[in-house]
Amino acid sequence: MKTTPALAWAFLFLVLTAGPAQAGAEAALDFDRAALPDTVADFPGFQSRIFHEGRVFIAGQPDEEALRALPGRGVTLVVNLRTPEEMENRERIPFDEAAVLDELDIEYVCIPLGGDEHPYTPTAVTAFAEAVARHKGPVLLHCTVAWRASHLWAAYLVEIHDFPVSEAYARGEAMGIGRTPFAKFLDRDLKMVEE
Repeated sequence: MKTTPALAWAFLFLVLTAGPAQAGAEAALDFDRAALPDTVADFPGFQSRIFHEGRVFIAGQPDEEALRALPGRGVTLVVNLRTPEEMENRERIPFDEAAVLDELDIEYVCIPLGGDEHPYTPTAVTAFAEAVARHKGPVLLHCTVAWRASHLWAAYLVEIHDFPVSEAYARGEAMGIGRTPFAKFLDRDLKMVEE
């Protein structure tokens, strides 16, 4: 079959224009910037509360039953922020999360955060953003009790979606960041500001 130059140019145009548009659609979060995250009350099996921001669930550690319920929620990606040492502790997590998700055909990304070996860095935000951009559907971001997850989520909103630091941090506080020990010691509400 002979390809005409016009047909070749048309195909190249479609490839070049479809790539970025598709990436943008995959990265869309579909949430209301003016509203704080929703608490999800009908999703049992998480170590702490679970929150919903558009297509992203932010939570603590899910049990195996909760993982097996993810396809019913349309989840196509799980991002785990727990360290390998945490995940290998079978007294606390009596199943292999990666194996369960592989069985369910859900992509599993581990971005370990915590301790000297797994520091909090901008690289973690980039890795999370890249993973989210690959998926059009719902995403689960979790750690142990949603503390690290809510911090990473707030940083992601600042770096990728141009949220002001104070606004992103307030969203994180509504989920898992909570009041800092510093604020508790002073018994004051404090705001995070960027200099």
